[in-house]
Amino acid sequence: MTIPDSGSMMDNESLCLPCTPEEEARIVKELREKTESCLREGNLYYVISSRWYTKWQNYVGEETGEFELQEVSTDKKASTLTKAGERPGPIDNTDIIANENGRDGGDLQLRRTLNEISDYVLVPQVIWEKLHGWYKGGPALPRQMISVGIQKTLSVEVYPLALKLIDSRDKSETIIRISKKASLRELYEQVSALKRVDPEKLRIWDYFNDCKQTSLAISNETLEESNLQMDQSIYLDFQVDGFVSSRSGMDSTGNQLALVPMEPQRSSQTIAGGPSLSNGYGPDYGSSLYQGSSFGSVSIDTEDARDSVRTGPQRDRGLAGLQNLGNTCFMNSALQCLVHTPPLVDYFLQDYTDEINKQNPLGMHGELAVAFGELLRKLWSSGRTAVPPRAFKGKLARFAPQFSGYNQHDSQELLAFLLDGLHEDLNRVKQKPYIETKDSDARPDEEVANEFWSYHKARNDSIVVDVCQGQYKSTLVCPDCSKISITFDPFMYLSLPLPSTTTRSMTITVFYGDGSSLPMPFTVNVSKYGYYKDLFQALGTACCLESDETLILAEVFEHKIYRYLDNGESLPSIKDDECIVAYRLSKKQAEFPMLEICHRYLDNVKLGERKRFLTPLVTYLEDAKNGTGIELAVTRVLGPLKRKAFSSPNKSEGIKINGSVSLEESTSDCQMDAVGDKFGDKNPEETELSFRLFITDDRGMGCKVISRDTVIKPSKIVKVILDWTEKDHDSYDASYLKDLPLVHKPGLTVKKTKPESISLFSCLDAFLKEEPLGPDDMWYCPGCKEHRQATKKLDLWKLPDIIVFHLKRFSYSRYLKNKLDTFVNFPIHNLDLSKYVKSKDPSGGSSVYELYAISNHYGGLGGGHYSAYAKLVEEDRWYHFDDSHVTPVSEGDIRTAAAYLLFYQRVKTSKPNIPMGESSGVHENF
Repeated sequence: MTIPDSGSMMDNESLCLPCTPEEEARIVKELREKTESCLREGNLYYVISSRWYTKWQNYVGEETGEFELQEVSTDKKASTLTKAGERPGPIDNTDIIANENGRDGGDLQLRRTLNEISDYVLVPQVIWEKLHGWYKGGPALPRQMISVGIQKTLSVEVYPLALKLIDSRDKSETIIRISKKASLRELYEQVSALKRVDPEKLRIWDYFNDCKQTSLAISNETLEESNLQMDQSIYLDFQVDGFVSSRSGMDSTGNQLALVPMEPQRSSQTIAGGPSLSNGYGPDYGSSLYQGSSFGSVSIDTEDARDSVRTGPQRDRGLAGLQNLGNTCFMNSALQCLVHTPPLVDYFLQDYTDEINKQNPLGMHGELAVAFGELLRKLWSSGRTAVPPRAFKGKLARFAPQFSGYNQHDSQELLAFLLDGLHEDLNRVKQKPYIETKDSDARPDEEVANEFWSYHKARNDSIVVDVCQGQYKSTLVCPDCSKISITFDPFMYLSLPLPSTTTRSMTITVFYGDGSSLPMPFTVNVSKYGYYKDLFQALGTACCLESDETLILAEVFEHKIYRYLDNGESLPSIKDDECIVAYRLSKKQAEFPMLEICHRYLDNVKLGERKRFLTPLVTYLEDAKNGTGIELAVTRVLGPLKRKAFSSPNKSEGIKINGSVSLEESTSDCQMDAVGDKFGDKNPEETELSFRLFITDDRGMGCKVISRDTVIKPSKIVKVILDWTEKDHDSYDASYLKDLPLVHKPGLTVKKTKPESISLFSCLDAFLKEEPLGPDDMWYCPGCKEHRQATKKLDLWKLPDIIVFHLKRFSYSRYLKNKLDTFVNFPIHNLDLSKYVKSKDPSGGSSVYELYAISNHYGGLGGGHYSAYAKLVEEDRWYHFDDSHVTPVSEGDIRTAAAYLLFYQRVKTSKPNIPMGESSGVHENF
């Protein structure tokens, strides 16, 4: 495909007259909506630097992405947001390309460490053409949209495959860039054109790990299906007189490969119980075992066969590392924990063919289970030789495109997907029955729990359910009618919050949105690593918030509302030097459109310059269709500020209000419309308001004077500016809106304290504690027939044989990503959960667990690294699995602040009663 040159594509556009910011925003919005309605494979997108694009967004008033807000939260004074009216210069992508010297026609490549939104954005071709026509610049970085995975999810291929082509004649190396969706036939054509040789005289080898793996025959199979990886090598042979020039019948050491046919035989060590050779693999595995099914694409790499042949001594079983294929440490860490889970090891080393569910529409036709089984078997049969999980990653990418590519991901997200995928692939239920659940209706918990579990098992029955799924009890109580709803739900892991014992003091000023009282500052103590809901609850208690009232929290910056805090906000995103305010309204009032009022004063009488000052106010608009409604709302919210003694001066002595304002009185924030005809033919005295008010756009720009009959367009938030006159200053005491306290006043340097430490039981207590649902997560009460902010309480009911604890170290909000490095003390032996289990059924098994694996995360969010600790149960010894490297580790060293996922197995033998979490001699260190 020929990609148009950016320098010549816009000859006509250069003739276009400049657009206003509003026109640019409208044009781009319309083009975006149009392209989103006709997404298809092959569409062209362009990569643009976020640094430039956010400047353009600020210029036209378009909402910026997460990156801009993160940047501003750390240094608002240097932010581009403070220069909202500045037109950006030419498009500049130089900060995201790796080889700037290639910008004059060379092979431009993106830097490998880029992330979408924070580093770059993708825009459709038509939008790029518009932007380039308006601003010029570049360089152009076109990318194609492809379909990925079995669901054919559309995605832009920002990083095509980079393959290192090694020429067998002179060992020269050439980098070939090609889409992973390209066919092997297209690869041959590209190499043929490069080497100027007939494709029929070439043979290309998969040369992963600098070793011939498989011959890549000319076919329509895609490079993705061939498991070719980013930056790997491919080897080029040439045919001379019908023979291949290099020693294609030899392995990488020059030895001939002996291909001896053998009689297939059954073995307890075969994959899925299929036919196997002595090395555990059979010829034409995919087609012989699953003829006519979707398994036809299953292939075994030569590397796989070699790995299995290298069976180490019995004592080395389970000690193989996993090669890092490029930012796959997250996957390797989770996989090592799973492949060292004893029940799964026993299961996948046996014959599980009959349990593969190829018809399940929620599954992956059994392919994921087979790929995982192959990998587990290789890891348990290759001694200490590191295994490249290429085939598994290829299958994973097909069914979960979010894990394709080479970006870092979360090991817990991979674990959740993998366990769910294995369950669906191995679900023994072929036809899931429809079951309508019944309400508990005050029946005994045991009866309801058994009923819910039987419903669950009727639709879900697999090895994953057998060993990894438990059941918890969920109790909802309506705060109005006290209706109680009890359900029993399955779980596969428990995501535990990390309660912090460290608190921070925060001062928030509360304004009354209905104008019923003066603003009042409140200082509250909240968890340092808490969330918006913690601040909301603490502030609500401090200001005696009624049950029918709510608070709208916002950050004020430079006398404007910079942002409203959302429910997912983490408190570390709120800095001490910020000014946070709360607007108090009834819940009913909060359902109306909001009126946001900013204030200005006349700074320079000669020039008519006005500047913003005071704290913005927020109130509600009840059926405000014109300027009169705005005036009423402003009068209401300013009510508490009204001075008690005030005599109105003669109107002619004061500044004319909304009547005759000269054009010189326009402000630095925005330009007012021409005034001469703003009232039409009407008498100004009939249309003027008691305040000088201007309505603005979302950015606070484009001011238009408001008269009584000004039509107010329906909007969730209406923004206005109030220009304070001498009369307003005489009428209202503005001092209450000045100099609001910061979140925390800087004081003396606090002495560094010991790193915070909590126990696993504290995390469990926090997870199971009763708490009210959030405003966005209200429950529909069948008694009230209304959505209510019910209280919710979780209890453990049925424990699985394998229990996984996910320590929630990462918090994400729209404005900040944060990681907690809190040290969590967790038991290695004798984790006793009996006090948390509410079921009294003795058949539930022991509630005591032993730790056998840990997934660790080191470093921050940007450049972190995953590894795993796993215990070989037979040896009773721990090992550190760090990608390819496997080393012994003492039990005393496995408890670290990097622990992220904890894997425990039920102790089935009866043991004497031991205090919770205590194991002989380690309680003090625990």
